[in-house]
Amino acid sequence: MTQDVAEQIDDLRGSEAGLRREVQEILEEARRQGATAAEVGVSRSLGLTVTVRRGELETVEFTRDQGFGITVYVGHRKGTASTTDARPSAVQDTVQKALEIARHTAEDPAAGLADASLMATELPELDLFHPWSVEVADAEALARECERAALGTDRRITNSEGATLSTSQSCRAYGNSHGFVGSGCGTRHGVSVSVIASDAQGMQRDYWYTSSRVPAELESPEAVGRRAAERALARLGARPVDTNRVPVAFATEIAPGLIGSFLSAISGGALYRRASFLCDSLGTRLFPERVRIDERPLEPRGFGSAAFDGDGVATRPKAIVEAGRLVSYLLSAYSGRRLGMASTGNAGGVHNLYVSDDGMDLDRLLGHMGRGMLVTELMGQGFNAVTGDYSRGAAGFWIEDGAIAFPVQEVTVAGNLRDMLGGIVAVAADATRPANVHCGTLLIEGMTVAGK
Repeated sequence: MTQDVAEQIDDLRGSEAGLRREVQEILEEARRQGATAAEVGVSRSLGLTVTVRRGELETVEFTRDQGFGITVYVGHRKGTASTTDARPSAVQDTVQKALEIARHTAEDPAAGLADASLMATELPELDLFHPWSVEVADAEALARECERAALGTDRRITNSEGATLSTSQSCRAYGNSHGFVGSGCGTRHGVSVSVIASDAQGMQRDYWYTSSRVPAELESPEAVGRRAAERALARLGARPVDTNRVPVAFATEIAPGLIGSFLSAISGGALYRRASFLCDSLGTRLFPERVRIDERPLEPRGFGSAAFDGDGVATRPKAIVEAGRLVSYLLSAYSGRRLGMASTGNAGGVHNLYVSDDGMDLDRLLGHMGRGMLVTELMGQGFNAVTGDYSRGAAGFWIEDGAIAFPVQEVTVAGNLRDMLGGIVAVAADATRPANVHCGTLLIEGMTVAGK
């Protein structure tokens, strides 16, 4: 980055107090214009993305965003508006637009701020802001290094879809008419590459990436490049298998997505709309008894760490699943009211979810599997939250006698998520990368693998 952009990063970090003042000023404007209650989110961000392909600089993208969104209430009527313009006249106009919307909407008894007693009162330092003032030339050099390592791994790596370095810094403040104002800054950085391997049987593509809030904690560009190449090479010769019902393992890179399908089914919006196969499941055993799923929102440097949710409600460590039983839904203030329940501090989603593991490495898990499929890539959006039916295009590896036998492609894995969750045989302790949902390789006792 240029020195000017480095200075902008410093200004961004120093703007947190200004964002809090801006929130208070906008709330005062909403009160002045007649809102009975209001909540405001103000944000600013900076970013840089540099992509290199086949050794040539392909794109350089700088981003600098700012803006605010306001939700106003007139009794139980709600209106929302947003703008990127911070001028006083724009603030007045945006508040006015939100109020016009509120006055023309139907009353909703569940609409309104979260209860004042639920507001966060402590805002601990979570160590989320680690900016990276990387120059464009240096970012380009690191991306080149990553791609060069991938292409140099093996002569069968014949092409590249590009290597990318990205870095972002952001600050946000939220406040509401209860007098609550909270703020925080965070960073996220990453390096990724995607390459193509070729042999007489055809071509295969794969990728790898590293991401962290802290630049020094990223994997080296060379390691990322080599891993991407190794993954692509391992897929050469992939073929479909006969349709069968076998154990299926979801690799740690994609297992969080499977858990994400479960989380969507226990989220307030799906529940109050009766659009989830897990309606009325609180207290029900959905997983084997040994499985526990915890939320840890106050974890230092966590990708999902936050002291308060999108409603200003204090977050707290809690179990979502305990001894295999669902013990908490994921509720905002609004969805909680619709269900006659209290907010769980999950407006905006989960905050650092951890799925317990069985203390085994991947090799041991595959040995326990014996014969089946290790899925490393999923395609399509084949999950029905209403019925729980799950069907996705998949690729990965066929397992025989507890070891990888050959790569697999052009198959579909299918089942019902309720049966899949209840049929988790083991969870490997191989989830080592930073993530908001932290889950090792999941072994499910039986799914249909549809191929030839």
